[in-house]
Amino acid sequence: MIHTNSESDLTSMSSPKAYYVQSPSRDSNDETDKCSSTNGRCPSDSPLYSRPSAASSSSTAACSRVSGNRRRWNKHYCNVVAEEKGTAAYIDGGDDDDYGDRGYNSMLCKWLAVVVGFGMCFGGICLLVWGTSLPYKAQVSIKSLMVHNLYFGEGSDHTGVPTKLLTVNCSASLAIYNPARFFGIHVSSPSANLIFSEITVATGQMKKYYQPKRSKRIVWVRVVGRGVPLYGAGTALAAADASGGGIPLKFEFEVQTKGYLVGKLVQTKHRTRASCPLLINSKRTEQIVFEHDSCEYGL
Repeated sequence: MIHTNSESDLTSMSSPKAYYVQSPSRDSNDETDKCSSTNGRCPSDSPLYSRPSAASSSSTAACSRVSGNRRRWNKHYCNVVAEEKGTAAYIDGGDDDDYGDRGYNSMLCKWLAVVVGFGMCFGGICLLVWGTSLPYKAQVSIKSLMVHNLYFGEGSDHTGVPTKLLTVNCSASLAIYNPARFFGIHVSSPSANLIFSEITVATGQMKKYYQPKRSKRIVWVRVVGRGVPLYGAGTALAAADASGGGIPLKFEFEVQTKGYLVGKLVQTKHRTRASCPLLINSKRTEQIVFEHDSCEYGL
C-alpha cells in the first residue's frame, strides 16, 4: 500500500534540530529563553502549522542575537582584563619612577657633597695663605725732609680777615721695604701733612705704585702749602722764628699697602703711620735727616 505524505509532514521532517546557547550574561539568558520558547513550538504541538518558515527565521535571529551578546560580553571581559593589566603596569612603572627619583636624588647629593668639600678645601687653603702673609708687613721709614723755601707775612684769608700767611715748599724721602717672599704689594699714601700748632700748613700725596716681592724703594713726596692763614697761631710762629731756634713743626705721614694673594679673592692689607718732629728756620733752609728712633711709627 502506498501512503501519500502531506505537505505538513514533509515540512516537519525537514525542519532542523534546535540548539541552545547558554550565556553568562543576563541579556543572553533572556534571549536563550526566547530561543527555547520559540523552538519549543514544534509543528506537532502547534494546531495551526501553516507558517514554518517564519518560525525558523525567528529562531535563527534570536540565536544570532545570543551570539552577538556573547561577543560583546567577551569584548567587555577583555577590556576589563586589559585595564587591570594596564593598572598593574602603571603601578610597576610608578615604582620605576620612584627608583629613578631616588637615584637622581642620590646623584645630586653626591655632587653637592663634592662641591661643598671642594669649597671647604679651597677656603682652608685661602685662609692658610692669608694667615702666612700676615707677618710680611711693609717696613716704612722716613729718611729726610728737604726744605726748599719757607716765609710768612701779613695778609688776609678768603673772607678778608687780616692774619699772618705761611708759605712752605719741601720734599720728604721715605724708604719702603717689602719683605714678602711670594707676593708684591701696591703702595699708596692718603696723606702727608706738615703741621704747626695743630694747623696743617702743607700737604702732599704719594703716587700709587707697585712694589715687587723682597724689594726696597726710596720714594719722594712733595709737601706744599701756599698762603695758609695762621690766625692766632701767627704770633707764636713769628716769635719762634725770631728767636733763632726754629719753627717747631711736625711731619705726619701714612702709608697703605695691599697685596693680592689669590687674585683679588684673598688680600692682605697693612697701614703704617709715622710722625716726626722737626725745627725749620726761615733764614736757613737745609735738609733735615731723621734717625729711625727720632720718629714714631704705629698702626
